[in-house]
Amino acid sequence: MNAVEIEEAISDLALQPFDTAEFPFAFLAAFGNKDTALKRLRTGNNNASDVPGGVLQRNNIHIAVCEAGTVGASLKALRASPATTKARAKFILATDGQTLEAEELAGGETIACAYPDFPNHFGFFLPLAGISTIKEIKDNPVDVRATVRLNKLYVELLSENPDWARDERRADMNHFMARLVFCFFAEDTDIFNGEGLFTHTIEQMGERDGSNTHEVLQAIFRAMNIKVAERANAEPRLPNWANGFPYVNGGLFSGSTDVPRFTRMARTYLLHTGGLNWKQINPDIFGSMIQAVADDEERGALGMHYTSVPNILKVLNPLFLDDLRAALNEAGDNKIKLLNLRKRMARIRVFDPACGSGNFLVIAYKQMREIEAEINRRRGEPHLGSEIPLTNFRGIELRDFPSEIARLALIIAEFQCDVLYRGQKDALAEFLPLDAQNWIVCGNALRLDWLSVCPSTGTGVKVLSDDLFGTPLNQTEIDFANEGGETYICGNPPYLGSRWRDEEQQRDLALLFSARAKSFKDLDYVAAWYIKAADYIHSVENCRCAFVATKSICQGEQVAMLWPLIFEQELEIFFAHRPFHWSNLANKNAGVTVVVVGIASEKVGRKVIYEEEERRTVENIGPYLIPMGNVIVEKAAKPINGLPRMDYGNKPTDGGNLILDRDEKDALVHKFPQSRKFIKQYVGSSEFINGVPRFCIWIEDKFVNEARLIPDIDARLEKVRALRRESKGQQANANADTPHRFVFAPHREGTALIVPRVSSERRPYLPAGLTDDFTVASDRAAVIYNPEIWLLSIVTSRMHLVWIANVCVRMRMDFSYSNTLGWNTFPVPLLTEQNKADLTACAEAILLAREAHFPATIADLYDPDTMPENLRHAHALNDEVLERIYIGRRFKNDTERLEKLFELYTKMTAAAKAAPKATRGKKA
Repeated sequence: MNAVEIEEAISDLALQPFDTAEFPFAFLAAFGNKDTALKRLRTGNNNASDVPGGVLQRNNIHIAVCEAGTVGASLKALRASPATTKARAKFILATDGQTLEAEELAGGETIACAYPDFPNHFGFFLPLAGISTIKEIKDNPVDVRATVRLNKLYVELLSENPDWARDERRADMNHFMARLVFCFFAEDTDIFNGEGLFTHTIEQMGERDGSNTHEVLQAIFRAMNIKVAERANAEPRLPNWANGFPYVNGGLFSGSTDVPRFTRMARTYLLHTGGLNWKQINPDIFGSMIQAVADDEERGALGMHYTSVPNILKVLNPLFLDDLRAALNEAGDNKIKLLNLRKRMARIRVFDPACGSGNFLVIAYKQMREIEAEINRRRGEPHLGSEIPLTNFRGIELRDFPSEIARLALIIAEFQCDVLYRGQKDALAEFLPLDAQNWIVCGNALRLDWLSVCPSTGTGVKVLSDDLFGTPLNQTEIDFANEGGETYICGNPPYLGSRWRDEEQQRDLALLFSARAKSFKDLDYVAAWYIKAADYIHSVENCRCAFVATKSICQGEQVAMLWPLIFEQELEIFFAHRPFHWSNLANKNAGVTVVVVGIASEKVGRKVIYEEEERRTVENIGPYLIPMGNVIVEKAAKPINGLPRMDYGNKPTDGGNLILDRDEKDALVHKFPQSRKFIKQYVGSSEFINGVPRFCIWIEDKFVNEARLIPDIDARLEKVRALRRESKGQQANANADTPHRFVFAPHREGTALIVPRVSSERRPYLPAGLTDDFTVASDRAAVIYNPEIWLLSIVTSRMHLVWIANVCVRMRMDFSYSNTLGWNTFPVPLLTEQNKADLTACAEAILLAREAHFPATIADLYDPDTMPENLRHAHALNDEVLERIYIGRRFKNDTERLEKLFELYTKMTAAAKAAPKATRGKKA
């Protein structure tokens, strides 16, 4: 369940008659607990509560339903309960059906309210569903509640009006929803005369069954498109009750005023939505949630796309807001400097070419208004109107409904800022009528010319549209209120790895990259926005850009595909947030690990790298987001570090005929005992990590005739021969006449060190181990044959994991190990014999620690939550021994490890390039 679904369930629970026995279980069900878990609690098997009427869920909450008037005492009893402590409960809650009190035990935060009002505090309880609490929602849950109600209304209206769900009418439906949002906000903020004017009018003038609700709404919308002085002559005549609504226009109510027909239930949803306090709406939060309502595919993820203000500020602060605040501090109370800063801010343009519902633009606007208000306060002009025009906040959005909500969100943000900094009276005096300019463009940002949407000089063609929603895409140019100035590009473009893109998105990349690079298909979709931004910055003065992006664009093969194209335009990285977790409001969400990378054309003296709470100023930021030159790790066909050769394992290309599971192997050996000679254990990534037994038929050339005497083996070989002959692959064709052999077979007798090519990034170390004579490594593993044992120490070190994590390709959230990119390039200091002996001892200690937990699998042993202490200690010792070889001490963190590795890589590659190439002797 996500936050929106939880709010809906909690609200439904509060409306039902209070059931003393059922409440604890209904409350837990609302937060996503399954029936099986609740059944165990009901029977008492898992309920360890020691409080009368109590239900205790371990690691979660202790609930007590009590007698009337004893809520405070019951909460105190829950707090003092030994069972609460023993079960590590996060929350305690007591209620008598009239009042409700709860406490979050770790922080001591409490709530107390009337029972019917507890849904207003649902954000307080979100951790019960494994959802990280976001302060803005916890403090003000009205945005989620509004989203729930509008979603119910939207679904009900489409059910009653199926023609409005068709593509040709979807835009009309989106316009209608945007108009409703404005009306709900306007009636609670005195934009409309009289509190609740919109909702009360619908309630009074509309039939209870909803049969004429559409007519009431049509009249209201039409009134707001006609100036008050012209209403007396309007045809058809406006009803008297509609004259109470002001003239709004600005394109919001122009065009068609058609409204879908309402059912009784739809009217109820509409009135319930109007019953919320829309004055408390945060346009950035509400906009990002409501955008999913109009998208059939995203509606199931309703409310999960909210981007928290702290995360947005990780982009905006270092991009330009920190600089504005520094200028404000430097100006002090100097009125001339303050005036110059205010004029500078009025010329700043913020451009989000993947704006969604506009949350980056809204936050940028609100932050700039806060700085401007402080300037006005210091200058003694607190009620001065803002000089920051909304038209300086530009956006492009692919979908029409979010683009409409983006403009509406900015309009609401402007009004809220005017109320906050100038007062309600001044804000209302200048709010209506709305400006008819449309500065949020609906279109494909990768196909549009960004200079036409956000021109560099501010002298574009000014377009005034009669219909806010009908402005053609080829008429997007609108004058900026102030020409010139700075431009800041920002946002959170779609990530989409190569496997998740549709054909249209593949074409987007091809159109952008095909003339620039031979290899680009494996780039994440977000990389295209960086290229478009680089082109824009190259053409515009005083422009910088920062996007949220997948960390994979700064790791592995994508680095070599993307960053040379940016650096060749003489751009540089001027700040970066190293990888951090970007979560949403989904239940126990995995989120995604992202980076923020800022690029600029002007030479910035000192660059800044952010990592967790640390801020470092550095000389240069490389494409791997560490202090280094613009070095890019390139594949090496053979080791350049003095380490032995590592191959990929053996590739069968056999249609499964040379591979056996345990049952197939046992059956073959039982039927033909002599077949045992031709069977070896077969190990790749999954087999090694999870202990899955698999086997292969392995026949050396000299034993082919003997093996073919076994009918089942002979039949399998014939199937392999047929498959390879019919294959379109040259390698398979070339090996069709030797079906007993794998098409790629580097296998050698003896011990082998194998490294799974795909493994989870959750593990603190790469899984690797040694195999014997009777094991063949598959092509899903990398392998070193007859290795010295100290090599295992290298592969399973933290140093090597950090290198692989940054320079190798990723498969979703897994490491994809590469011998050419990861092993052959891994920087290792020159090792003495003593170093090798010490590392050998460390490797043996790791193997012994694993053996102590036999038959635990590698997956069991290296689970970060349950890793055995002796194994953890063996690895820690291994890391200490190896890292002392590098720098004489342990590294402080992974970033320091990576910086040292790139320093050594730079020296290693420079030495390799400087070494004289061997020349061939001339023929006599």
